[in-house]
Amino acid sequence: MKFTVEKGEELPALLYVPNRQANGKKIPAIIALHGTDMLGKLSVAGQSALANRDYAKKLAERGYVVLAPDYPDFGGLSNYDFDGDRYRSGTMKGIFDHIRCVDYLQSLPLVDPEKIAVIGHSLGGHNAIFLGAFDQRIKVVIASCGWTLFPYYDLGPAMEKQYGGKLGPWAQKRYMPLLREKFQLNAERIPFDFDGVIATIAPRIFFTNSPLKDANFSIAGVRAGLKNILEVYNLYHASNALYTRFPDAGHDFPPDVTRDAFHVLDSAFGR
Repeated sequence: MKFTVEKGEELPALLYVPNRQANGKKIPAIIALHGTDMLGKLSVAGQSALANRDYAKKLAERGYVVLAPDYPDFGGLSNYDFDGDRYRSGTMKGIFDHIRCVDYLQSLPLVDPEKIAVIGHSLGGHNAIFLGAFDQRIKVVIASCGWTLFPYYDLGPAMEKQYGGKLGPWAQKRYMPLLREKFQLNAERIPFDFDGVIATIAPRIFFTNSPLKDANFSIAGVRAGLKNILEVYNLYHASNALYTRFPDAGHDFPPDVTRDAFHVLDSAFGR
């Protein structure tokens, strides 16, 4: 399917709808954001060559309404024209699209408008964080392998050389080019970091899957950020809304952690 997010802007997406409504009750809905996979939305539907990426399909099988959109430059939005659109970054285009996903889900008569969550891995993980920060209607944010603090981000010498700096991968057009254009890839000059973004989600539920051996997102940077995030959750007396999992794995969303995340969703939405 496709739906219009703005005049001249169509968003390809998969929509899963249960065959039956239980006792006529409205159903919680999940926005499922894909990782860096050229299949885009199809990767979370079980078509990825990588294991443990089919969370959209699995959540639909649990009875949720699930909407899985493409991110610019992937899937149905491949070869996206970043220079010709009206956004300063691919990240902001994604945030706008995902906010419109919330609007769309709330327009469906079978969806409970007060029970909407977002889940994503890697690229989808940090996009889930951004959506939760920008849209208070999101009640649960599940981010797998999506973040570390900028000073800890380091993909190694080869990637640093290819992109002109340790933070160079973040500054691609599909992500946040201003990190290079305005802040010269200097973490000390960038006016935000992920701990601050995630803290804005409090006191709503935040679940992070942060593997110990993730080469993309350093666990040291995650742990440092979580100290600051927990302080904010404590201000709201909501430390029990902050869930952390640190599996002994690489850049993955292991099945046992996925099950934990699903159980958090079920509990939050009374299922």
